[in-house]
Parts: sequence; structure tokens; C-alpha cells
Amino acid sequence: MSAIRAADVTGTAEPARRRVGVLVVAYNAAGTLAETLSRLPERFAETVDHVLVCDDASSDDTYEVGLRFQSGSTLPLTVVRHQENLGYGGNQKAGYAWAIEHGLDIVVLLHGDGQYAPERIEDLVAPLVSGEADAVFGSRMLERGRAREGGMPLYKLVGNKILTRFQNRLTGLQLSEWHSGYRAYRVDALADLDLASYSDNFDFDTEIILGLHGQGKTIAEVPIPTYYGDEICYVNGLKYAKDVTADVVRFRMRRMGFGESQAGPDVEAYELKPSEHSSHGVLLRWLSGVRPSRVLDVGCSDGQFAALAGEFGHRVTGVDLVKHVGVAARVEHFVEADLNDGLPAEAGDDYRVVVAGDVLEHVVDPRHLLTDIAGRLADDGEVFVSIPNFAHWYPRARVVSGRFDYDQRGLLDHGHVRFFTRRSFEKLIEQCGLRIVERETVGSPFDVLERGTANDRLARAAGRIGVVDRAATRVWPTLFGYQFLYRLARA
Repeated sequence: MSAIRAADVTGTAEPARRRVGVLVVAYNAAGTLAETLSRLPERFAETVDHVLVCDDASSDDTYEVGLRFQSGSTLPLTVVRHQENLGYGGNQKAGYAWAIEHGLDIVVLLHGDGQYAPERIEDLVAPLVSGEADAVFGSRMLERGRAREGGMPLYKLVGNKILTRFQNRLTGLQLSEWHSGYRAYRVDALADLDLASYSDNFDFDTEIILGLHGQGKTIAEVPIPTYYGDEICYVNGLKYAKDVTADVVRFRMRRMGFGESQAGPDVEAYELKPSEHSSHGVLLRWLSGVRPSRVLDVGCSDGQFAALAGEFGHRVTGVDLVKHVGVAARVEHFVEADLNDGLPAEAGDDYRVVVAGDVLEHVVDPRHLLTDIAGRLADDGEVFVSIPNFAHWYPRARVVSGRFDYDQRGLLDHGHVRFFTRRSFEKLIEQCGLRIVERETVGSPFDVLERGTANDRLARAAGRIGVVDRAATRVWPTLFGYQFLYRLARA
């Protein structure tokens, strides 16, 4: 929620007037454009900052109709015609770039074919002006039965509801409709999105929703009437359904850690995996059996794991490349250092336990770091290590299919620079002068299926899949094992 200025609370200053613009996307809308613009409420027309009509290379005289309306109207109107058809999404991109460049605060998307009621435009703008939302969508589904009364064909109504329900389930949103083209946005919210990377086609509207949701923006809905006239629909329904389905599935997969990686060093806070079946769960179980001691957490991230270790009475020193928010409150001592250079002297030595959870795969020379770690142990000290299994079925399948690449998280995390199998890592242990005291294997973290949604059905499915995966891991750990964990001591 945005902060309220003290002057606004006391009433000594008037809030600044919002600069509101309207983007009218038009394609072959010569028969409807003038009437659509005329239907804008008079009060709104008097206060709107600007209206931009974008004719997307129509084959009729949409552009000329717009110019004629402009010459006889007091509406602050600009009419442009693209030389080439940019597509529904491409047309919006051009309009939003204009809104950003002109310093507008709010922009409303209005269709030139009159399908969405201009008379209701103030309903969409109001929540943005009051600061209640970052985006407002006009929904034809909020008022039961109104969509059919307005002429929406039954097949479109059913398709809309099925797709919306599917999209809500995968994303955790609760929108009544994903497929309305009547929308208003805070321009600064649009500026935070990578619009240039979005589709030029009709699924652009879906990608906008996913982008806003991914950024944690607030989306509100207001009811709007439904109108179906004799306008031509240019949407290929089957292709549209396929495209928006692919969009939300990709979004879901990225939330789970799969999908395109990012370049550069891995500086994001590492996600705590609290399940008893996860690597963190096993490491914490081992720590719970150790008398309260000095513990070094190598690659401590934001210190959430260290805080749980501290609950067992351990005094934890954390080392990491970046000092994440909150880490100082969760560890006894924090040292900022690049682990590619080994452990810094300030980290100290004589530790009862050194934890290297999901860290050796992130350094260029893991042998150097593991040897350094061994040198910081007390006489009875141990090293607790977890590493990902590159021989897991998922990386194997990626390699065999010829589609090997990094993901955002997981076994092929974009920050991983070294990969291990069980055999290669146990050879490394021997080279570093250490021996194995105990070894465990954990299966895939299927609890990530719940990430980004409150869907109970998904949670139950994840639980059942997890049981099967853990059984498979016990039978064939080198294929189904997601991570290997080791308790190590000096040889």
C-alpha cells in the first residue's frame, strides 16, 4: 500500500491531479470508431489529459474517420496510423510506450470497435486514482447472467470460464475473467514490465496479467456490460486458447524454478526448504543431534537456515557473497566474501560443524573450497554437505533431448558452475582428505508444485507424487535422487 502524505491527511494540501490518458486500439473500425469516441462521458472528456487512437494499418478508412472526428471535436485527440500491422499486442506496446514517454499517470485501454462501454470508463479509473490498485479490469463475469444477456455466444462464455478457471488455478489469482480487453493501468506499473518481450498477438493481455502478478502488483475488477454487435472478430479462438494456456504454464514452471535462466552471478536469497524430506530438513536433523557448538554456515544466504540451527543452541557464523536483508539478525556473526577465493580469515576456525548446503556447485574450484573447509574443523569436527545430482533423470532427459540449458532454480540452477554425480563427488571427498561418516539421498522437492498457489488439490497431488518419488529414490538413488547429503570427517 502506498504511503499517505501527511499534508493529505491534515487536509492542508490537495492531492495532485492524475494525468489520465486513453489508448484506443483500432483495426478496420471505420464503422464504429467515431461512435465509440462520442460515447465517452462528457465529464471524463473534459478532464482527460489525452486520447491516442492507434490505427493498426487498417485496410479500411479507420484513420480518416479518426482525423475527421478530431477536426470536429474538443477532445484532446491524436490519431496515428502504423505503416505495418503490429498485431494486437504490438499496437498496445506502441501505445504504452507513448503513455510512458508523455508522463501519464494512468492509461485506459479502449477498443475502437465499441465492444466495451466507454460510458463506464470512470469506473475503471477510480481505483487507480485512489491508490487501491495498480491495474483495473472491466469484467463481464462479475454479474451473473449479464454476459449472455449482452449477447455473448454460449461457446465463448463456456470457453472464457474454462480458461479463466484454469489460469486462476495455475497462478493463484482469483479473477472473474482473464479475457476482457477493457483495462486501466498505472503507467508506472507498466514501466516495471518488460513489455518489449511480450507477445504481439492476442495473448498479450494474458502476459500483462502474469507480469503484474509476478511483480506483486494489485489487480482489481469492476463490472461492465457485455455488448456483441456485428463487429468482425479477428481472434482465432483455438490458437488464442493454446497461446494463453502456454503462457500460464510457462509462468507456473518459472515459479517452480524451471525455464529461462538469468545471466550474471547468483545473488538471490536461497529459498529455505523446510520439509523433513528436503536437504535442509536432513541437515537440520543432523544438527539437532550435535551438542550446542560453534557452527559455520558456508553460503548462508539470508540466514533462515542458520536461525533454525540457532534454535538448537548452536552459535552460527555465516559467510556469503551478498549480505541479504535480515541475515545479521539471524546469525551470530556474518562475513561477506566471494567463496571462489576460499574462506576468508575472518570466518575463523575450530568449528564443531561446517555446513556447506547447496554451495560447492556454485564455485569454480570446489576442491579448493572443500579443502579449506576441512582445515577449519575442530579435532572432532564434521562437514555437512548437500550437492545436486546431475545424474538425476531430469538433467539426463534434458541432455538426451538436446535441450540442455540452465533453469532459474533446481538442479540446473543458473548459478551452478560445477556438476556432480555421486561417484564424482565421493572421489572429490577423498581428494580433500575427508571420509564419509553418513550419507543420505533426498528425492525431488515436489512441494514446489504448491509455489504461487493456494490450491489444496495441487497440495494433495504433490504429497502423493512425493511419496512415489521417495520410494523410487530408495530403489535407484543415482537416477531418482535429487540431492546427495554427506556427513564428513577428517580421514
